[in-house]
Order: sequence, then structure tokens, then C-alpha cells
Amino acid sequence: MAEHTGHPAPHPGHLHRTVTLWPMILFGLAYISPFIVLTTFGAFSEISGGTLAGSYLLTTVAMIFTALSYGKMSREHPVAGSAYSYARRSIGSRIGFMVGWAIMLDYFFLPMVVWLIGTAYLTAQFPTVPKWVFVLAFIVITTVLNIIGIKLATRVNVALLSFQVLVLVFFVVLSLRHVFATPGLGVTLEPFWNSASTVGAVVAGGAVAAYSFIGFDAVSTFAEEAVDPRRTVPRAIVLTAAIAGLIFVVVSYVVQLVHPGGSFANPDSAALDIARTIGGDLFGAIFLATVIIAQFTAGIPIQAAGSRLMYAMGRDGVLPRGVFGYLLPRLGTPVFNLLLTGLVGLLALFLNVETSTSFINFGAFTAFAFVNISVIALYLRQRHEVHRTVLGWVVQPLIGLVVILFLLTQLNKNALTIGVIWLVLGFCWLLYLTRFFRREPPEMTTLEESGEAALERPASSAET
Repeated sequence: MAEHTGHPAPHPGHLHRTVTLWPMILFGLAYISPFIVLTTFGAFSEISGGTLAGSYLLTTVAMIFTALSYGKMSREHPVAGSAYSYARRSIGSRIGFMVGWAIMLDYFFLPMVVWLIGTAYLTAQFPTVPKWVFVLAFIVITTVLNIIGIKLATRVNVALLSFQVLVLVFFVVLSLRHVFATPGLGVTLEPFWNSASTVGAVVAGGAVAAYSFIGFDAVSTFAEEAVDPRRTVPRAIVLTAAIAGLIFVVVSYVVQLVHPGGSFANPDSAALDIARTIGGDLFGAIFLATVIIAQFTAGIPIQAAGSRLMYAMGRDGVLPRGVFGYLLPRLGTPVFNLLLTGLVGLLALFLNVETSTSFINFGAFTAFAFVNISVIALYLRQRHEVHRTVLGWVVQPLIGLVVILFLLTQLNKNALTIGVIWLVLGFCWLLYLTRFFRREPPEMTTLEESGEAALERPASSAET
């Protein structure tokens, strides 16, 4: 869709430019969900060796450098807001295709991780119930709702976000009260670094902690609704990453004071045990209810978004049209795509939070790396036409790239193996689509663009 040109009357198919900076940041924080720092605390702290605050600090620095690159690219391309779009336009269509393929890994596994986290906490509360019962319940309920076609708003749900933030604040306050009231505990720097710490553990913790930041660039979806998008969107992206990082560092620091070290009876649901320790059974019940509500409210739109993206790619010929481009005639929903993500969700029966989040981070790190590369490529391509500083357009993205690649190498070996296999499959598919590079690859529809297209369809069109 084209941008407004200053005419006061809205043109049919155009969005009103009314969204300002802070509403955009709130949307980004809601998309990230700050509560994730608690639901993943035990698993990530165990990997970091009890220095999760240090790991989050490292990852926050990496995310801010990458967010600056996202900001630059969103300023250059204020409509399309994805790593795929940036790589395609700055580097080339084939590289762009591979970046888009890597990002698809996130959409396949994100619902599974959401369901797995919810299952871990329910299993801890009800240990006599088999794990598969909760996994299937999450998958079936979420998938059925999406097939029926319930349309849930993808914009910030202020009430839910406020409730999660309130519980988060209570968790921090109760944690501090517990620390000051318990002999042997106190305010120290050990959550950042202690006598048993190793650089490898802190970095490994940072590699998985990056999962918490996924979605900080989601504010780019407001590019056509933002007031002064070339200025507002980049600032919102950077501030969202910085504020989220600050929340993650502070919360993980305080909670790590309550439970020094990285050893837990059940790392996947450790925060529930800590909630009971600091606030008793009542607060533990409130915390568990918040976790389950958060997992459902996250799982439904995440599965719907992934299925919509796969449908758009099937419709455009990037994926087999007969399967991925199929809509259920009566309901108009991409039923095969929803069932596929449901089947992938069954892998939660065999994985833990660490391994599953590593799969997600492989795709995310690939995207982040190529956003940084796109900034450098754009500088080199236009250096004789547009004046830009080497510090801002080469040094800064290069630092972001190096840190991201370093974190990538620290991911779980299984995640790296599956990630490489996924890229090889994507390369083989690219060879097929391009007839061994004799033609251009088909252009992918990004999630943002598929959403814009949905807005332009008549109201009678069936949507997920």
C-alpha cells in the first residue's frame, strides 16, 4: 500500500496515521511479553550457571545493536518490515529467500514452545497427570479455535498486559522482601558473575535468553499507521528492545538473588516453586493462572499468524499451492497449515524448554545477522550516492553481527544441527524453484504484508 501524501481525507485502503511512539512501544512489549523472563527463568538460569542477569545483560547489548540496524532499515523501507524484505532489497533475491526460509523455522516451532512452557507448569502442579494430556489439550483447543476462525486481535491487549505486569511487579517486590528477611541471602553481584561462573556459561545463557526478545521488531507492522514513520518506527524498535532488556535484567537479577546458583529440582517450572517460596500457595496459584492464561493468549495468535504466513506463501507459489494455499471452503481458514503446526507441537512431548527455544533462536539469529549485513550492504551499494557515516553504517552493524554470530555458535548442538538441515532443505527448494538459478525466486509475502493484504480485502472475505 502506498503512503499518505498529506491529504486530509483518507484514501480507500489506506490506514490512518494516528499511532505515536509510546503506544507503539507498548505494542512491542506486549508482543514480547515481559512475563517470559519468569516462565523461562529456571531453564535459562541453569544454562547460565546461575548468572542469568549477566546473560540477559549481554543479550540486551546485542539486541540494541541489532535494533539500531532494524531502525535504519525501517527508515529506508518504512512499509515492509521484515529481515526477509531487507535482505532481498539490500543484498539480493536469493539471499533474501534463504533468510525468509530461516525465519519460517520460527513459525513452525513458536507455537510448540508456547505449549511446552504451559505444559511444564501444569505438570509441576499436577504431577500425576501425564504430560501428553496437557500438550494435547493445548494443541487441540488452540487449533480448533483457529480452524473455526475466531479472530483475535493482534494488537496490544491492555488489560492482559497490565495484569501480567502487575504480577511481575509483585514477584519482584516479594522476592526482595524474601531476600532481606532470609539469613544468608542479600544484595550481591553474583547474579551477574560469581566464583563458579565461566564465560562459556554466561554466553550460553545469553544465547537462549535471546528467545525472550523475539518480536521486538514487531512494531514495524505499524509503519503505515505511524505518525512520521521514518522517525517514530526506528525509535520505537530501539526503545522496545532497550526497555525489554532492562526488565529482563532487573527481574532475573532479583529472582536469582532468591535462588542463587543454577541448580533446580525442575528447571522448566522453577519460577512456580520460587513463587510459592516468596508468596505462599496463594501467590503460587495466582502465578500459575497467569502463566496458563498467557500461554493460551499467546498460542492462539502465534499459531494463526504462522498459518496465515504459510498460506500467503502457498498462494504465491513459494510453497506447494495445493496444500499450503488451501482454505477450508466453509470457514475460509488454512486448515492444513493449522494442522501442520499442531503436529509439530507434538514434538513438545520429547523436548525441554532449552532445546525448543534454541530451535527458535537459530531462525531468529539468522534474521538478526542478515539485518546487520543488510545495513552494511546498503551502505556499500549507495556510498557514492548517499552520504552516511562509517561509524553508524558499518561499525555499529558489524558489532551487532559479530555478537549475534557468536551467540549463534553457543546454541544447543541439536538446534544447530536441525537449523543447518533446515537451511540445506531450503537451498534445495530454492534450486528447484529457480531451475538451478536460471530464474528469479518467487517473492515471499511477509507476515506484515499478508496482514496489510487482509486489511484491503472486502469485509466479507473469510479470514483466520
